[in-house]
Amino acid sequence: MPTTVRNPELEELQLNQTPAAEQNGHRHRTKCGSVTLSPPPGADTLAAMTEPTHDSYGRRVRYLRISLTDACNLRCVYCMPEHMQFRPRHELMSDEEIIFLVNVAASLGVDKIRLTGGEPTIRPGVVELVRQISAIPGIRDVAMTTNALLLHDLAQPLADAGLNRVNISIDTIDPERFRRITRWGDIDDVWKGIDASERAGLRPVKLNCVVTRGFNEEDVIDLARLTLEKDWEVRFIEMMPFGEVSDFQLSHVVSFREIRQKVESVFGGLDEASYDFVDPSRPFRIPGAKGTLGFISSVTEPFCQGCGRVRLTADGKLRLCLLRDDEVDLLQPLRGGAGFDKIRALMKEGAFHKPWGHGLASGVFAEDRAMNQIGG
Repeated sequence: MPTTVRNPELEELQLNQTPAAEQNGHRHRTKCGSVTLSPPPGADTLAAMTEPTHDSYGRRVRYLRISLTDACNLRCVYCMPEHMQFRPRHELMSDEEIIFLVNVAASLGVDKIRLTGGEPTIRPGVVELVRQISAIPGIRDVAMTTNALLLHDLAQPLADAGLNRVNISIDTIDPERFRRITRWGDIDDVWKGIDASERAGLRPVKLNCVVTRGFNEEDVIDLARLTLEKDWEVRFIEMMPFGEVSDFQLSHVVSFREIRQKVESVFGGLDEASYDFVDPSRPFRIPGAKGTLGFISSVTEPFCQGCGRVRLTADGKLRLCLLRDDEVDLLQPLRGGAGFDKIRALMKEGAFHKPWGHGLASGVFAEDRAMNQIGG
């Protein structure tokens, strides 16, 4: 089976079809229909109205993760069923709608954007979308989480467009296990993507490994070893339960403590690196290594006290916590004619009600969506 699988709906329904002469007007035309979008305020007005936003616990909300698509060119076992059905393209945000919502977020003090999926690089026009996002006043950092399969060709154009860095998903460096976990991926494509990212200056390179019992818990040693000679951050992530594969995910969790013990059994005690208590990845270093190891323990040792993230799903819902189903619909009001101030009020109200954290310990699970629909 080929590594790259095209989604015909994504290829057929391009949402970047508004002529340049009409882009500063109100009409937003796509093959999926026609809606009215009020233009966002100009740069000076946007700067004047920008204010920091806090939730009800006093946490500053400044980080927006945006799912560009729920589709992917892999089918990782911990993420989605093999025969996953994706949403029709017209139900997902267009480029113009994403840009509008990022402008709204910037006016509320969001300055960091991460583009996710599904797999964000399969979205048509992703380079131009990055260019427009990075040009929005107040946005200082644009990153992407990707499986790297298409970065061989896209890394340099994305960097030129304003992308600052990438997090690359790689759960094993063993070719056969990689294919087993992803169901049809080729590890060579990932290495090409990593090399292209470094050449393009998308640094620091961060490698994300979701540790899955029975699939790759032994691979953490080979992945950790990469940091001895490479100035990379290899991040080990506890599996999190979502949607219809939550039972599988819960039964295959490998805890932070178990992962750390496994690494230390080979490399000795890890040195703690500088930690800001905001980044979800808690950093350590193998003594003498050039790179670092990060541990993201969302399930067993959550880091909710420093969380300033909200998420925008591919279908335009503001998701307030990764592991809860709390959401605010922004896309339908936008398509219904709501202007900048109305959408801004909805986003601000939603951010204020961001919950303290997940409810896994009390049996509360995110049931409405799979991981690919949220954006991680």
